[in-house]
Amino acid sequence: MTPVVRIWKRSPPVNTETADAGWDLEVRPHRAVRNSRVVAAVIAIVFVLAGVLSGHSHTGVNFRGADQAAVIVFGLLLAAAVLLLTRPRVRVGARGVVVRNILGDNEFGWKDIVGVSVRDKKAWARLELVGDEYVPMLAIRVNDKDYAAESLTRFRELGAKYTAAQDT
Repeated sequence: MTPVVRIWKRSPPVNTETADAGWDLEVRPHRAVRNSRVVAAVIAIVFVLAGVLSGHSHTGVNFRGADQAAVIVFGLLLAAAVLLLTRPRVRVGARGVVVRNILGDNEFGWKDIVGVSVRDKKAWARLELVGDEYVPMLAIRVNDKDYAAESLTRFRELGAKYTAAQDT
């Protein structure tokens, strides 16, 4: 049996115009993206200010230029890590579903998909797969409320359309 999930599979470069044209639905989180950008900006500003102003401290600590640069670089790396939370995306089309979470993309054919659900007290939806497996879809977050509900409804409509087309 072939594995259901293909993570970190590198594919040849494709033309982005034709690659984006085959998707009927693309979902990205709204609130999480906005919050991540704000938090990343605050982290970057705080660490840059801390790095710049630490050289002028009279606390007895000897901060040199390399220490200041390290504090700034650490803050920028931390801000970049927070920006990884803006990556989640779900694409739905005739080929199947592509789920991109924080790292890597997973592509699933319609034959591998059982459905989509949101479990009680969970923050995001999950893609139910054959064999009692699932993949979290961080792009469809509960705190997006109506947008998440509309996305799930549209996802289910497309799922019904494409699985019915495969059965015939």
